[in-house]
Amino acid sequence: QAADLSKPIDKRIYKGTQPTCHDFNHLTATAESVSLLVGFSAGQVQLIDPIKKETSKLFNEERLIDKSRVTCVKWVPGSESLFLVAHSSGNMYLYNVEHTCGTTAPHYQLLKQGESFAVHTCKSKSTRNPLLKWTVGEGALNEFAFSPDGKFLACVSQDGFLRVFNFDSVELHGTMKSYFGGLLCVCWSPDGKYIVTGGEDDLVTVWSFVDCRVIARGHGHKSWVSVVAFDPYTTSVEESDPMEFSGSDEDFQDLHFGRDQANSTQSRLSKRNSTDSRPVSVTYRFGSVGQDTQLCLWDLTEDILFPHQPLSRARTHTNVMNATSPPAGSGGTNPGSNGNSITTPGNSVPPPLPRSNSLPHSAVSNAGSKSSVMDGAIASGVSKFATLSLHDRKERHHEKDHKRNHSMGHISSKSSDKLNLVTKTKTDPAKTLGTPLCPRMEDVPLLEPLICKKIAHERLTVLIFLEDCIVTACQEGFICTWARPGKVGLLSSQNQANSPSGTVV
Repeated sequence: QAADLSKPIDKRIYKGTQPTCHDFNHLTATAESVSLLVGFSAGQVQLIDPIKKETSKLFNEERLIDKSRVTCVKWVPGSESLFLVAHSSGNMYLYNVEHTCGTTAPHYQLLKQGESFAVHTCKSKSTRNPLLKWTVGEGALNEFAFSPDGKFLACVSQDGFLRVFNFDSVELHGTMKSYFGGLLCVCWSPDGKYIVTGGEDDLVTVWSFVDCRVIARGHGHKSWVSVVAFDPYTTSVEESDPMEFSGSDEDFQDLHFGRDQANSTQSRLSKRNSTDSRPVSVTYRFGSVGQDTQLCLWDLTEDILFPHQPLSRARTHTNVMNATSPPAGSGGTNPGSNGNSITTPGNSVPPPLPRSNSLPHSAVSNAGSKSSVMDGAIASGVSKFATLSLHDRKERHHEKDHKRNHSMGHISSKSSDKLNLVTKTKTDPAKTLGTPLCPRMEDVPLLEPLICKKIAHERLTVLIFLEDCIVTACQEGFICTWARPGKVGLLSSQNQANSPSGTVV
């Protein structure tokens, strides 16, 4: 039945603490019952059933396990009872809904320790929560995400690191460092091959799970990136023979947004590296929203994913968006034709993009030292890709400095010295900048957003891709449902949304 949005299914008011995050258990959900976990700013986690209007349990009620804010809570994939909770203390805890938390503070025993992480078990005569305590990195653990198969766990922290663990064996698979500042959000591609992060460097960063390296960065936001999410319904895997479309755009969209395609994406993507099958053309679509109130959509195309293979122009054009703006990186038969290939010792780095959205040679060749190469590259990159005009940046330069203004959209050649200073003081022991952990801006392809549109008046905090719409929400309290092209009438008839505009998606 159509939802009546004028009346909430359930409503609860809390005093002295605020809900900060939540997660539904899709494995056990039915039309009559759904298990919902809610994390709170004071550290508690509540299990409720909004359909039955029942409050089942409250975990960490006395705040004996952790007193800090809950930053992320998720059910463990495939489990009816296990869930994982992250706190701003930098700790994660594994709970079982069947167990109690005990009346005293838990005692822990070291299970496994590695670089920048440790895992402890709870010592107790009887089984109690938490089952495990993870300590990850330094500072707040801002978000984590399970891989599509549930075997791996990606965590992003305020120390600027992405850490990917094998969840069952509790082993570190790989790490990545932000360009500067903390990482705030993380998401897996539908096939589990790529991870996208966003954070205080205003960038979206694409990390290869198999190669454990950064393969691209995207710059389109003017402030911190709050949420990144892949769109499984637009991620396309087409056979190498290009299809000729004579129908309307709506027919094409129906083909690309079908559920069958999303479900078969993983199996078809596996063909890409198979030698006995026909080659396929790959395009991943993901989106991001930020504190700049903008929604950005990005295409990750195969000239970024497989930079050493020459591509025909026809094969890179797999999306309807190409009618107005080609995906980032398409439009060249030889990815290395511009001669800007940069290689670091012991690490193979893909050549920059052919469509001239790599940093120009002049910025690097005119610089005399390593530090001036860095300054010149950043200044050149920002002047080219920042969405603020030069005039706006000069006016902003006289404003009082604030830590949020130290973002890619506001860096001038003078303030890049300050950026270098911050980077050195925070990460000097690891010396991450210019290494595979954190390549320099000129060492990896720089993506441009397909679309970058202001859609709110306050910071955006939610981005969810559904089959026929996209859902966003902002700190002002507005939840907006955006119809996909060709789906506006369908959504209106279902009483689910009056879409401001379907064309942006």
